[in-house]
Amino acid sequence: MNFKNYTFQCAEHKQKQVVFIKFPYNKGLINDLRKRFPSAKWSSTKKAWYLPDLPVVREALNIKAKNYAANKVFKIHPINQKAYLDLDKQLTLKKYSSSTKRIYLAEFNHLLNLLDDFYVGNLSPKRLKDYFFYCIEVEKMGERKMNGKINAIKFFFEQVLHKPRMFFDIPRPKKPLTLPKMLSKTEIKKLFRVTTNLKHKLALQLSYGMGLRVSEVVALKINNIDSKRMVVHIQGAKGKKDRYVPLPTSILSLLRAYYKAYKPNIYLLEGQYGGAYAKSSLQQVFKKSMIKAGIKKEIGIHGLRHSYATHLLESGADMRFIQELLGHNSIKTTQVYTKVTPRSMSKIKSPLDSL
Repeated sequence: MNFKNYTFQCAEHKQKQVVFIKFPYNKGLINDLRKRFPSAKWSSTKKAWYLPDLPVVREALNIKAKNYAANKVFKIHPINQKAYLDLDKQLTLKKYSSSTKRIYLAEFNHLLNLLDDFYVGNLSPKRLKDYFFYCIEVEKMGERKMNGKINAIKFFFEQVLHKPRMFFDIPRPKKPLTLPKMLSKTEIKKLFRVTTNLKHKLALQLSYGMGLRVSEVVALKINNIDSKRMVVHIQGAKGKKDRYVPLPTSILSLLRAYYKAYKPNIYLLEGQYGGAYAKSSLQQVFKKSMIKAGIKKEIGIHGLRHSYATHLLESGADMRFIQELLGHNSIKTTQVYTKVTPRSMSKIKSPLDSL
């Protein structure tokens, strides 16, 4: 599909944001469009083809991404609008991920809406503590959300206003020390057996077979896979770190069958509009396969990564090696898997046995 033959216009259609695709009537151009975007629809009223205005669609069509901060800022009191836009700009300059930017801006927006016409830069540490107390006691926010909120507000005062690190005395909510949830090898086999869709099966096997986060699975590109060296290059993972992980030999035949059937362009797992497959879609794939397999554990797709680490530990793999494979900064993060593997526990004899 040669984009030079088409013009794009972002607009509202049937109360939804869409991208209209316009071009002179030509059967060849229509076929090229339908081949590239099978879900493109025709509007008889607008006399044009269109796609939903989504980030992945804009990326595929080389259209500038929406500035979501600019849309939100008009709902903020004018006295704090610049602060909101300055936070967005600084996060962009620091090259924070889109998900982190979204969280920080949302948490900061919550504070600004409560402040109304009071300038956020004039808040004292005491008033900020009162705000955090309000979030916990009145709005019943959990530990994870509160930590994200504190990080966002710390970033604004320290990185945007360049004030001293005035928030270190703010007590952070303690995270509950929960153990990672995992599946047994029998359950993993059952999960793969009931997943018949080629793309879905490959995605789940990549997640378990290399211990990948769901964000890492959908970000995999074709050129990240080196079948000659039998390694996969994980780029820009959590903390913007790269690493190599071994490519399982058993996945090669499935990988080749998938490539032959789907012919992906850039990303290994592509969405319906091109670009990377959505994380939420993959999470739904896992959920449906769990139901189909009759596994009733309350666990998300991240449990496949936990299962990978636990099963490696059970087979005698070195803890430092597992740390590198998972991309953990600290060995302490990896050591949590010793609490869920029976390998070391099986060697411990109860005093009762020696009586």
